Amino acid sequence: MNEEIQFILDTAKEAMDAAIKHLEKEFVNIRAGKASPAMLGSVMVEYYGSQTPLNQVANVNTPDGRTISVQPWEKSMLQEIERGIMLANLGFNPMNNGEMIIINVPPLTEERRKTLAKQAKAEAEHAKVGVRSARKEAMNEIKKTDASEDLQGNAEIDVQELTDNYVKRIDDILDVKENEIMTV
Repeated sequence: MNEEIQFILDTAKEAMDAAIKHLEKEFVNIRAGKASPAMLGSVMVEYYGSQTPLNQVANVNTPDGRTISVQPWEKSMLQEIERGIMLANLGFNPMNNGEMIIINVPPLTEERRKTLAKQAKAEAEHAKVGVRSARKEAMNEIKKTDASEDLQGNAEIDVQELTDNYVKRIDDILDVKENEIMTV
């Protein structure tokens, strides 16, 4: 196979891998009812004048399946951490006991589960768009090469097979997440 075409295929595969990695990262933020430190991964806190990720100013733990505890390294950060959690709009109600922030993760209602499942579907669709976009770009690049028509045709078939495999992987990842969300 032509080196130029191999490079195009590798580039498409990298872009599709990136779409799956992004999907998995987004799915971590869609909670399935069980407390996890990753739920607060998007929380930013004002720390000496700059926005800092929560995990860089405090220990975030889950003492049990329904509770998240946030222990700041500096007690003076309690209010800022509480504000950061509220501003992140995650649907949590942090409680400040003067030592740490405690968040009770409520069990999910049936309606909330359906909403989260829809959100997961939307994220999966977004990942599929990323995969298809990589396919389109690869197809356009293949047409620009000076390789023979046979080589170009074979490369296009390879790109399509790659795309089909990645779309199936996204569907499989979505199925797992939907089961996780809908399981009480």
